[in-house]
Amino acid sequence: MVSRRTLFKILGVGGLGSLITYSRFKKPSPSFYQQDSLTLPYGLSKPKSVVIIGAGLAGLACAYELSKRGFEVTLLEKSTNLGGKIASWRIDVGSDSFQLEHGFHGFFPHYYNLNQIISELNIENNFRSLGFYSVLFADNKYSYKPENFYPSHSAFPWNIIDLAVWSDNRLDWGINIAKLSHWQVFKEIAAFKLSDSFQRLDHLSVIDWSKIGFPQGLYDLYFLPFARSTLNAPDVLSAGELLQFFHFYFFGNPEGLAFNGTKDDMGTSLVTPIVNALKNNQGKVITEANISNIICDSNKINSLSYQQGNEVISGPFTVNRNNFLSSDNETYYGDSDHLFLEMDKQAIGLRCTHQGCTVKKQENGTFLCPCHGAVYDKDGKVIKGPAKHNLSHYKVVEKDDDSVTLISKEASEKNNLETLQADYYVMATDVPGIQHLWIKIEGEKSEKLTQKIEQLAVADPFAVARFWFDQDFDWEYSNFTSLSGYKLIDSIALYHRLQTQFIEWSKKTGGSVVELHAYCYKEKDFPTQEVLLQTFEQELYKIVPKLSEANLLHKELVNQKNFSGYPPNSYNNRPETVTEIDNLFFAGDWVKMPFPCGLMERAVSSGLLAANAILEKEGLQRRTLSTVNQGIKLL
Repeated sequence: MVSRRTLFKILGVGGLGSLITYSRFKKPSPSFYQQDSLTLPYGLSKPKSVVIIGAGLAGLACAYELSKRGFEVTLLEKSTNLGGKIASWRIDVGSDSFQLEHGFHGFFPHYYNLNQIISELNIENNFRSLGFYSVLFADNKYSYKPENFYPSHSAFPWNIIDLAVWSDNRLDWGINIAKLSHWQVFKEIAAFKLSDSFQRLDHLSVIDWSKIGFPQGLYDLYFLPFARSTLNAPDVLSAGELLQFFHFYFFGNPEGLAFNGTKDDMGTSLVTPIVNALKNNQGKVITEANISNIICDSNKINSLSYQQGNEVISGPFTVNRNNFLSSDNETYYGDSDHLFLEMDKQAIGLRCTHQGCTVKKQENGTFLCPCHGAVYDKDGKVIKGPAKHNLSHYKVVEKDDDSVTLISKEASEKNNLETLQADYYVMATDVPGIQHLWIKIEGEKSEKLTQKIEQLAVADPFAVARFWFDQDFDWEYSNFTSLSGYKLIDSIALYHRLQTQFIEWSKKTGGSVVELHAYCYKEKDFPTQEVLLQTFEQELYKIVPKLSEANLLHKELVNQKNFSGYPPNSYNNRPETVTEIDNLFFAGDWVKMPFPCGLMERAVSSGLLAANAILEKEGLQRRTLSTVNQGIKLL
């Protein structure tokens, strides 16, 4: 273990000023990223309008801020549910109903911008503290003891000293400061600065960076499990992104890793209050909105058209045969979220009507959505939610060996299109969403920006399994715990101890509700939902052996492939908030961020950056945005 004197010597923190700056007893304040020095008008003096596409956290945050300032806000969302990756929907388990969501989310105290919105909405009571946070290691792979993290309230390097005090694995960190590669790793950790660190490390994957001589214990105990928490696998994650992530969550803030969870589902606890505030400010929210086209002229977005309900493509269109999926018995056309299956001189669209995932045909002839579990019968009619609309049907107009021309059976003469015109437009979708929207733009587009959008990466798939059992069990760790060394599982959440609806169900039945996360699994290893669920269940019984004796009452699987990827050499090529189109702005966790942030805070901050860019255009006071402090300067 490194002594305090040695640590200070290494970091060059020897003077009185440095000791005061990094005082054990004075909690540092966050840094301000954007804070206007002048006092400017707060709200509009004349009407202005904005259309925001995407009602995830980025779009909600942007819409919330602009509606407060007097903008006429129209928020468009393609799904039936608002919230994007924090959306909720109803499911039935026996005679009980629950709100299901995409998975447990932690609200950290250094989510300064998100927490400020929560404070403004006066909904702090919608959250409860988890007290501490644990990381467990698989016995068959590691010999490490469990790690526990607590609130710290001390800045670097004191928070690292706290970590050493808490850790039962401190002697296994493997740090050797006399080794040049270890010193370089520690130097990167201590002196993180966004642009400089990315310049040095963005070309490396996390796996490649670890091979230069990383302290093995530090890598196993902290960097590997938390690399996966970015929802990107270490072999395809930029080392610069991981260091930014670590600085944001570990070294750059004095808050520690303990966090809050929602008392109810995310939709009830956070999404609905934001939407209600938006509507109270005369904002308009439109769900099931599929964008048909976007008109761009003279370097401005002039209008967009959308239709509610299923996406309907107006007029005939031609798609190529998909030889990879087609067989002697079935012929597929198109790919990705525009995939079609030919059936009896017609075709059925395989785009789920819930959130646009591609459904898969099952052995019994039904169609299953691998993302959120919607099921359609052999004719494409919904037989199990959360989808509310049937799959789209198309007539075959013309066909040859390589392609087919289709026309929608649902298309009408007017096609039920609505057209919106606004002063400003914000695209706040996920990566597949922005790439799909960009194709819809008619008119001249910047080739450079088009290339950046086309190069945006999607991370490996994310899966969440939730199980209902008729028995409870003892658990000495945090109610949300990270796991490392398992084939599939990355974390476990005990919902019957976290959220009110499940706590009450557990009291009534004596049962338990357990959620398991796989952050970034490889599809070749887990090709079907059946394999995913089977592996989740097998590994759960290793983690909690008592549950193997319980009766499994119900299980749900949520499976997505739409999280942002952060591969090597991607930082400089990311689109930024302000675009080359005068009245178009971007928001989402795929946008190049000018300060450290991660996960939900990254999405919210990007939405507020877009709002600030529009406020600046109108000469209004920008919202003050906060972030963690940068690294210290080494001697």
